[in-house]
Amino acid sequence: MTNLTNRSTPAAATAGPRQWAGLAVLALPTLLLSMDVTVLYLALPHLAADLRPTGAQLLWITDVYGFMIAGCLVAMGTLGDRLGRRRLLTAGAVAFAAASVVAAYAPSAEALIAARGLLGVAGATLMPSTLALISDMFRSPGQRATAIGIWAACLSGGVALGPVVGGALLEWFWWGSVFLIAVPVMALLAVAAPVMLPEHRAGTAGRVDWTSVVLSIAAMLAIVYGIKGISHGGGLPQGLLAIALGAAAGAVFWRRQRRLADPLLDVGLFRRKVFSVTLVVLFATLAVTAGTYLFATRYLQQVEGLSPLAAGLWLVPSAVAMIVTSTAAPALARRLPVQHVIAGSLAVSAAGFLMLALLDRTSGLPLLVTGLVVVYVGQGPMLALGTDLVVGSAPPERAGSASAVSETGTELGLAFGVAVLGSIGTVAYRAADPVAGSPGLVPAVTEAVRDSVEAAVTAAAQLTPPVAARLLDGAREAFVGSFTVVAGIAAVVALALAVLSTAALRPPPAAEDEGARP
Repeated sequence: MTNLTNRSTPAAATAGPRQWAGLAVLALPTLLLSMDVTVLYLALPHLAADLRPTGAQLLWITDVYGFMIAGCLVAMGTLGDRLGRRRLLTAGAVAFAAASVVAAYAPSAEALIAARGLLGVAGATLMPSTLALISDMFRSPGQRATAIGIWAACLSGGVALGPVVGGALLEWFWWGSVFLIAVPVMALLAVAAPVMLPEHRAGTAGRVDWTSVVLSIAAMLAIVYGIKGISHGGGLPQGLLAIALGAAAGAVFWRRQRRLADPLLDVGLFRRKVFSVTLVVLFATLAVTAGTYLFATRYLQQVEGLSPLAAGLWLVPSAVAMIVTSTAAPALARRLPVQHVIAGSLAVSAAGFLMLALLDRTSGLPLLVTGLVVVYVGQGPMLALGTDLVVGSAPPERAGSASAVSETGTELGLAFGVAVLGSIGTVAYRAADPVAGSPGLVPAVTEAVRDSVEAAVTAAAQLTPPVAARLLDGAREAFVGSFTVVAGIAAVVALALAVLSTAALRPPPAAEDEGARP
């Protein structure tokens, strides 16, 4: 592990073949859980045609999974400490498989949103156990950094591979098949975990404060509900009220953590500069990446007109770039100062986002694919090294809390990016007036087309060819414009994060670091 806190680390036992085999078992849920964040991206047109969700419902289907994981992660981490991390991992695998079946056969948009929420709760039982068990199995700092790098490669690679796998399945099966792939994987995990993984319980694990869990979920969902409501024309007063209520719930949650003897979230960790800055960088990096990736997958199908399989294949280079750079990052950080590696990788990502911001309907696939590859070349090192920095910057006795906060920030960043950048993109799309060149449409069609480009494609299938062509041309032009707005915002954020990393992730003096401990 790259040690930025100048803490000496005692000699630790070297992990053997059994530990590395156990890491392979832990890679399964990590890869699958992160894939589930994005596996629906290429299925959105199929969902739009089958379930007829509104634009806001499409975003909820996409991101409620991440929000529920983020809201329950810390609580499930504490529960795993009490019941046993391997036991919770096994139970979570069974629950995730069951929820996947429910999602696959959801009969309506509302039912699918609910099923995705259940998937998030089940996923929250798996995520903290994977990283905590890695910390238990790999005591040597060097081996732990490598193991966490592999874990981060699975996490980030799954996000990139989700649309690829989803696209391949949609070529031959219906949209529900993207959920059913979890069933055999989780069955294998449930069988292999008791054999390959050690059990671990924390003797001092506290109780789960479910009031704090409810407050954290309420704060996130209320704020996102307000943002989406405003962007989709749901009313400014109602949206602002929801945001205010969410902010109030968040404030109550934070004050409650400061008062509790055994808090759900260890807020004292945020007084450590390396911890808090790295967490902010991780959160924002994943947010802009997830939001931009959503628009990229929609562009491939709705603008380029590619099939799900073809669209997925065009995304393979960026997925490979993410996996390779995530895995190679720990070795690079042993040669260069870690803050320089992180800042440099974020600057590379900013260049990739800028390329996407220059996209138009004539530049097509070459610019899109190149931009995504450059983005993911830069994202890999940040995700691998950032996770290790967050965990390593905390005192050893608080590494479990740091791991839970790191995973929460990761999942929250992914969901928040889809929600916020998706909403910003919707505002830009509606502002471009996609029906301006198609006068005379019935009001219901006009409103649907203004809601999303997917609705425009569905509506065009029922119109005469000349009318459909004009409608699709306007909708696609408006969508490309919204995509460039989102990518431009992502470029600015990534560049700002590069500057922040250079300035704030310098190794502090040992005395200062010790004094930062609460």
